[in-house]
Amino acid sequence: MGPKDHSEGFYYDIDIGRPVTPEDLNKIERQMRRIVKGNRPFERSEVSKEEAYKLFAELGQRYKKEILDWIPDDIVSVYRNDGFVDLCRGPHVEKSGQIKAFKLLGVSGSYWRADKDREMLQRISGIAFNSQEELDTYLHRIEEAKKRDHRKLGPQLDLFTVSDPLIGPGLVTWLPKGARVRVAMEDYWRDMHFKHGYEMLFSPHIAKSELWKTSGHWDFYRESMFSPMKIDEQEYVLKPMNCPFHILTYKHGLRSYRELPIRYAELGTVYRYELAGVMHGLMRVRGFTQDDAHIFCRWDQIDDELDRVIGFVLTVLRKFGFSKFEVSLSTMPEKYVGEPADWKKSEASLKRAIERHELPFEIDEGGGAFYGPKIDIKLRDSLDRLWQCSTIQLDFNNPERFDMNFINTEGEQERPVMIHRALLGSLERFMGILIEEYAGAFPFWLAPEQVRVLAIADRHLDYAKELEKSLKEAGFRAHTPMASDKLGAKIRDAQMAKVPLMLVIGDKELEDRGATVRTRTREDLGFMSEEQLINYCKSC
Repeated sequence: MGPKDHSEGFYYDIDIGRPVTPEDLNKIERQMRRIVKGNRPFERSEVSKEEAYKLFAELGQRYKKEILDWIPDDIVSVYRNDGFVDLCRGPHVEKSGQIKAFKLLGVSGSYWRADKDREMLQRISGIAFNSQEELDTYLHRIEEAKKRDHRKLGPQLDLFTVSDPLIGPGLVTWLPKGARVRVAMEDYWRDMHFKHGYEMLFSPHIAKSELWKTSGHWDFYRESMFSPMKIDEQEYVLKPMNCPFHILTYKHGLRSYRELPIRYAELGTVYRYELAGVMHGLMRVRGFTQDDAHIFCRWDQIDDELDRVIGFVLTVLRKFGFSKFEVSLSTMPEKYVGEPADWKKSEASLKRAIERHELPFEIDEGGGAFYGPKIDIKLRDSLDRLWQCSTIQLDFNNPERFDMNFINTEGEQERPVMIHRALLGSLERFMGILIEEYAGAFPFWLAPEQVRVLAIADRHLDYAKELEKSLKEAGFRAHTPMASDKLGAKIRDAQMAKVPLMLVIGDKELEDRGATVRTRTREDLGFMSEEQLINYCKSC
């Protein structure tokens, strides 16, 4: 197998008939260092395909024949280094000594040609940098990412479970504490949407297969949809998208140009079939809740709507603590629907909107979907990782397929512009990102338990519960443990649970009707009265 490019490093797929062990990786690394130290040249040569077939057959490289079969050219390039021969387009560094710092990161399974019916190979992954300092920084980031892994922290903090044996793989159960975070996310999300002129929708989880044939998902997305089910002799499918329901809501009545823009939003749970090997915690699952929105507007409204959407996206992402973004504009691909003039006009509108927000961006030539151009906004987290969350997508396909119209100023029917917009991407995936961003220590407004009231002795419990009640009535998530543990143990438990504030109640606090306040970062904020406590929580 040949090496392939990777967004963060390199990998090489092998088939040696047995598992690759950590000891194997150490041996390979030692051999790599020997080759680097030897400063051996990478020698490129061009050979005919017939010569290449013969060469790799002699070397016992049986997968190379398939690769050569797929290459249309009659001449291919081969590289040699320190006795190793491989088929590769290149280019490479001139000599191995130019490789300054590298590390093998691990082994994972990989189907040959990404086909689950083919051989399972072993993928050895690695990373390389121009200096040891850059490599050390990267490895530190990897170790920090392991500590923050949402798959470990989520269950530890009682936030969620995924793939319970009795439920099935890729299906998430939000536990009470995780549900508290989700409710806080949803409440903020809904409040912001109402303030920005959206109406809320709720749509069914299943629909007749005819809906997905009309939308085009049956033809273009069938492999990612679950198998149909029969109900009353009719064929139904679990929904992979919310869009068709929003379109049918738009078509529920005759629309006038005066009504536009119409903005619909929904926290709609969708279901998509993912291969067992690609599911990953909350990041890639089979059932997830999209924060979907669709805007239907006139062409003369599109610039204003795009401005509103981009500003809305940035406001919400910043509320969750993100401030660094990377933006790309994907343009018309080779295969497309709609008129080229509309594509050009739409791409220009998207570009102007990004520029008005003074966001640096890159053009992804030909990277748009067949039905329209799009803006992708990726956020960069505290570990400098990029996450794809927000997408703003124009659609020339569905308005045509569903015969969407409005009555224009001339009394004639006209197609609306349709904008798809996902802000967080999905609640499940965004929750995973938040857990890793904050290492489970959520900001006060999101924390599942914001305040823990700690009674030093049983005689302080009644007042502790009274204070808890006052905090809850003021809108805060508070809890008082009833166990008779020592104060030190209660504080440790609260810190392990990453509760932002701890209120200690003893004789003095009981007498003065307040609490001594500690933070999860071990700050002692001193004594506060009940009124001061509530005001302080409001300011957090």
